[in-house]
Amino acid sequence: MSFAFEAPPVVSLPIVGRTERFPVHRVYCVGRNYEEHAKEMGFTGREPPFFFLKPNDSLVVVNEGQTGAMNYPSLTQNLHHEIELVVAIGVGGRNIKAEDAAKHIYGYAVGLDMTRRDLQNEMKKQGRPWCIGKAFDESGPIGPITPKDMAGDVNNAQISLQVNGVDRQSSTVAKLIWNIAETIEHLSAAWELQAGDLVFTGTPEGVAAVVQGDRLVGHVAGLGSLSIDIQK
Repeated sequence: MSFAFEAPPVVSLPIVGRTERFPVHRVYCVGRNYEEHAKEMGFTGREPPFFFLKPNDSLVVVNEGQTGAMNYPSLTQNLHHEIELVVAIGVGGRNIKAEDAAKHIYGYAVGLDMTRRDLQNEMKKQGRPWCIGKAFDESGPIGPITPKDMAGDVNNAQISLQVNGVDRQSSTVAKLIWNIAETIEHLSAAWELQAGDLVFTGTPEGVAAVVQGDRLVGHVAGLGSLSIDIQK
């Protein structure tokens, strides 16, 4: 097979303890999936889950023990951090039941859903899609995949983010409105999941702006940390 121009490389993530890499298919994100974050965004209650996507080449892949870098994006004056547990799908499927969801999980990672909040808010006011606020270049810093048998009790893990050493976000995965299994059930009813899919499961309260020169360090217990510098 020949192409009109060189095909882009496969986007992939390192896997803790293994030499092979995890090829990324799609990147799904769950909106407002922690109650306190929903409240700080002006919403309340256990609303049905909703989803948006990021391009897989918007990921900024950070190797274990290293500090990555992302450029401060264009068009925004209000870039927000959102620390998230990321679920990596290893076995695809459609209409997966919550009680079967674990069979489809390959592992987990620490991720950031970086958001051009001013652009997102403007799109909300106009009733337009959020893509410009959520799916921009380098909007998804992410660390290595930890296989699920090495990850410990992810459903109750502590999740946190520090900016320049100061606590910004702190919660537990147990406070997800829709837990991991329920999220996979809802998501797979709308799309047929594939091996290589990533699911950013939502962020806890404490989202706020970052600026050039800031260092962000995110943690999910059992998965290590994700460190990223915001550059010019």
